[in-house]
Amino acid sequence: MESALKTAFPFIVYSVGILLAFQGVLMIVAYTVLAERKVLGWIQGRIGPNRVGPWGVLQPFADLLKFIFKEDIVPDKSTRFVYFLAPLVALTCALLPIVVYPFGPRIADPLGWLVPYVTDWPTLGPAISWIAEQARNMPLTIAQIDVGVLFVLGITSVGVYGIALAGWSSNSKYSLMGGLRSSAQMISYELAMGASVLGVVMLAGTLDLNGIIHAQITSPFRWYIIPQFIGFVVFLIAAFAETNRVPFDLPEAETELVAGFHTEYSALKFALFFMAEYVNMFTVSVMCTVLFLGGWYVPGLSHIFEPGSIPYALVSHVAFIGKICAFLFFYIWVRGTLPRFRFDQLMNFGWKFLLPLALANVIVTIFVVYLLNS
Repeated sequence: MESALKTAFPFIVYSVGILLAFQGVLMIVAYTVLAERKVLGWIQGRIGPNRVGPWGVLQPFADLLKFIFKEDIVPDKSTRFVYFLAPLVALTCALLPIVVYPFGPRIADPLGWLVPYVTDWPTLGPAISWIAEQARNMPLTIAQIDVGVLFVLGITSVGVYGIALAGWSSNSKYSLMGGLRSSAQMISYELAMGASVLGVVMLAGTLDLNGIIHAQITSPFRWYIIPQFIGFVVFLIAAFAETNRVPFDLPEAETELVAGFHTEYSALKFALFFMAEYVNMFTVSVMCTVLFLGGWYVPGLSHIFEPGSIPYALVSHVAFIGKICAFLFFYIWVRGTLPRFRFDQLMNFGWKFLLPLALANVIVTIFVVYLLNS
């Protein structure tokens, strides 16, 4: 039994970690949709959803059931394989970066409190003691890789293929125009986003997301939003464009393109695109939190709880989720406040203002890092 447990333990740990992370993210996405409808209602002087469950809290599940049981209409002239593949590509590329996100600090001995109670058990005692030993110094990260920043940027860049393929395969002029707009928008603003990240990478000296958080702990500024405020602003604006959100939601543009790239989608396939958009919002919120707001780190918390303890990890994790929710609220607030840009304004702003500003920030950061290290 012990040998079988040792063989299966890594698989069990990663499976449970992936299940918990994905389920947690999908729940946050579901209630972000509800929060958006509520906040937009308040901004516009309406009540918002309040019929399904108390205060409307079950509305996301009612919407999901509606999508599942809705009639699935497929255009006759569509390229069927690509048409069905596109929403899966979009959602998969939105979910994959979750595996490298650091959701909290390492826990020194998460199961140590359990060992004294099972020491005398003849069969389970040794197994639980071995599991507790393996779980020591456990990270709240599914997979820690040295190039986490590149992994996230690379995977999210591939997500545009889902939108482009949806626009092409639908055989609709509105869908095709939305897919082309999204591709042009992604190329235009991805350069500015990558340049804004370079400043943080140079200050931290690593591409590892955990390493960037720890670099902010030892930094005199604590959070990189202070020395990299310009990079933060550029990243935030580019994030709105990357996720096709107001005021950069030109690929959908209801007044011009009906619904843009997903005009011909219905039922569960439309729900997959809908989920992908909100998961991408979560993704860029996590990246912004890790790069500029210290991730899970809370200044002064180590004076209250012992680093590595379970209370320290719990409070850090709650703070991490709180920072993410603040960015998600900002997304909703902007949607209820700002009008949509024209497409020429969007392209001019990206190439003529945002990208030069990001490159200027990189050049200044190079000189600062050189002077600090010389």
